[in-house]
Amino acid sequence: MDRGTVGSAQSGRLLVEVRQEGSSVVVTPAGELDHHTADLLREPLDDCLAKGQARLVVDCSRLEFCDSTGLNVLLGARLKAESLGGGVTLVGMQPVVARVFEITGAEAVFTVHDTLEDALADETG
Repeated sequence: MDRGTVGSAQSGRLLVEVRQEGSSVVVTPAGELDHHTADLLREPLDDCLAKGQARLVVDCSRLEFCDSTGLNVLLGARLKAESLGGGVTLVGMQPVVARVFEITGAEAVFTVHDTLEDALADETG
C-alpha cells in the first residue's frame, strides 16, 4: 500500500494531512474545524476531487471540534465525490464531533466506520 504523504496544511488550530492509501485518499484533520479553519480542509478535498480522486476517507479520530461550517465542507465534498462516482467515508469520530452529525441528521448521508482499516477495506464508501 502506498502510504506517502501527499500534502498538509496547518493553522494554529487545525492541521490537515493528506495521503494516498491504495485506491483511497485519506484526509486527516486534527484540531478544531470551524468557520476560521474550514478552508484548510476544503482546499485539499477540492484538490483531490479536481484530480479525479473521488474515494475520500476522512479520518476524524484527531478532530476535537466541528461546527456547522465544517459539516458543510464535508457535505459539499460528499456531493462532489458522488457526482464523480466516489464518496466520502468518515472514520473514528469522537463523541463531540459525532454529536454534531447526529443532531443535524448528517450521519445518515455518510458511510461511517470505527477504524481506518475498516473504511479502507470497504470498497463501497
